[in-house]
Amino acid sequence: MDKLRFNIAISLDGYVAGPSQSEENPIGIGGMKLHEWLLPLASFRQTHGGHGGEVNASTQVVEEWFENIGATIMGRNMFGPVRGPWGENLWRGWWGEDPPFHNPVFVLTHHPREQLEMDGGTTFHFITDGIEAALEGAREAAGGADISLAGGSSVARQYLGAGLVDEMELSIVPLLLGSGERLLDDVCDLELEQLRVVEAPGVTHLKYRVAR
Repeated sequence: MDKLRFNIAISLDGYVAGPSQSEENPIGIGGMKLHEWLLPLASFRQTHGGHGGEVNASTQVVEEWFENIGATIMGRNMFGPVRGPWGENLWRGWWGEDPPFHNPVFVLTHHPREQLEMDGGTTFHFITDGIEAALEGAREAAGGADISLAGGSSVARQYLGAGLVDEMELSIVPLLLGSGERLLDDVCDLELEQLRVVEAPGVTHLKYRVAR
């Protein structure tokens, strides 16, 4: 049976992005420090068209993020900095003309927009009917493979609060951001079964199954 899987880098004080997010600073002030362990990895660089890179205890964790993924769900804030109606100069995402997803991506938004086909097999579908409609569309598109919940924090909280996430992996970075976007505020009555702990340079990965 397919799973809705969620992974994210998070600070010790619970933030997944810093304050003052913008087009120039998409993860907020200090937010890129949450990913300093990830960016040099060969397993990450290859998914973004790069070459070379490091291999360490995080390698298998990151490789598993991309295994058996047939569709992706994300919030509009993760797709881009545009707010309100889309306007005439339509934002095409942070990732250029060949995004790293290579599968159908369902973007939650309050404002309708035609689907956007990109290179490499990525097509963005803009969903205005809420989280369950997005999940239904992603499941149909995935054809039995798993669905990746890419974030950001607001959408992740909605799916966690609705009990729709099957597995969650938190990559905890030894960093205190102090402010920004918190992940788990107002998420309650969530019972987790720990599946593994992986200690790696600059990060500790905690993987959980969400109990039903």
